[in-house]
Amino acid sequence: MVPPPSMAAAADRAGPGADAGDSTLRLRRTPSADLAGDSSGGRRENGEPNPPQQEHQPLQHEMLYYRASAPAHRRVKESPLSSDSIFQQSHAGLLNLCIVVLIAVNSRLIIENLMKYGLLIRAGFWFSARSLGDWPLLMCCLTLPVFPLGALMVEKLIRRKLIGEHVVILLHIIVTTSVIVYPVVVILKCDSAVLSGFMLMFLASIMWMKLVSFAHTNYDIRVLSKSTEKDGRIIILGKGAPYGNYIDHYNMRDPTFKSLVYFMLAPTLCYQPTYPQTACIRKGWVIRQLVKCLVFTGLMGFIIEQYINPIVKNSKHPLKGNFLNAIERVLKLSVPTLYVWLCMFYCFFHLWLNILAELLCFGDREFYKDWWNAKTVEEYWRMWNMPVHKWIIRHIYFPCIRNGFSRGVAILISFLVSAVFHEICIAVPCHIFKFWAFFGIMFQIPLVFLTRYLQDKFKNIMVGNMIFWFFFSILGQPMCVLLYYHDVMNRQAQASR
Repeated sequence: MVPPPSMAAAADRAGPGADAGDSTLRLRRTPSADLAGDSSGGRRENGEPNPPQQEHQPLQHEMLYYRASAPAHRRVKESPLSSDSIFQQSHAGLLNLCIVVLIAVNSRLIIENLMKYGLLIRAGFWFSARSLGDWPLLMCCLTLPVFPLGALMVEKLIRRKLIGEHVVILLHIIVTTSVIVYPVVVILKCDSAVLSGFMLMFLASIMWMKLVSFAHTNYDIRVLSKSTEKDGRIIILGKGAPYGNYIDHYNMRDPTFKSLVYFMLAPTLCYQPTYPQTACIRKGWVIRQLVKCLVFTGLMGFIIEQYINPIVKNSKHPLKGNFLNAIERVLKLSVPTLYVWLCMFYCFFHLWLNILAELLCFGDREFYKDWWNAKTVEEYWRMWNMPVHKWIIRHIYFPCIRNGFSRGVAILISFLVSAVFHEICIAVPCHIFKFWAFFGIMFQIPLVFLTRYLQDKFKNIMVGNMIFWFFFSILGQPMCVLLYYHDVMNRQAQASR
């Protein structure tokens, strides 16, 4: 029997006595191999045999003859799927299997859906005549830039010392509140399409956060400037400061029209006089990203029209119908809603924000982190939407801490602000105030402590990750879709009577 060339000599395993007493137990080499010699004794430092040096010796001179008495088991080893070694192995093959199974299962669902409903895509899904006829919402959107100009005028007045600090705060409160109240009034007075109202509220919420950051940052710059003038020294925040920033005179400049316009267009919610910038615009890269954005937007429309709409139309209100039927609808709806949410995340956070950053030469493009590996719900919220997370840390969380609130109260206030704006952005376009989105966000506070507790108890990072995926994609999103859909349908039915 011809052994593999990687086996060691039997004499090394049998011991010196066996080597002296019976030379037939040893692995034999060809004479030319013996003449070549083996300075390392045929072994590595860990006891494993050295591979044959084929570049120095012919292959036929490296053939070793293996006897049946040579040991086949040499050291302690764990099974690849055991708990001690599962994370030391490559699971690329299992990942490929999951992808193949996912493609097979979804292909069957696509064929079954097409056989049952046919092709449901219609031309007016995204841009219907009703959406194009929402001219009050369009005019409201076009007049929103008046509020940033008003905020800039307030800052100009305080820089020239024409008004006091308390008046500045009051004027900024009026401006930022008007940014939200104005579109809410327009949407509620007009029977507009849900999609048009959502887009307007989304833009208004972004502008509100930007103006809050603009006012808060300039107020802090004025405080630092006064402190510097009073003490006669420059205040520098070193690496221990939040985000590792430092403040110097270059970053404490007065706001200008150009800096305000750049900030309102930039893919960030945190104002600062200057931003890190790239050298040039990659036009070919921008075109490729735009094509991807169009493709994934169309994919979202296809999934919504072909899968989500038939499921929700054939369902009952999840809180009024049969419990098992509601569970079945939620589970059936969980897969397409998850796909739509992932496409939305990829389109907006990866493609659109990077396109906007490339066109504006905006350098800091950390719009998200690896939120899919989140071990707790709190960690997910810190990683999936970095512009909002940085805004909350900068303008809500740390100001609460500096004013004497505890960490738990600061987290509660942060979730409360997030819940209020989620409710406004969804309830106002739907003309429904059932607070489903508000309670959905606030319900995640006990989930934060639950995932922490389970992670600490089981000493396993995967427990919290699985709980996060279950409550987020399997239960939370489909339930919200069903609740809002049936409430919208009920409202429309009552309005038509």
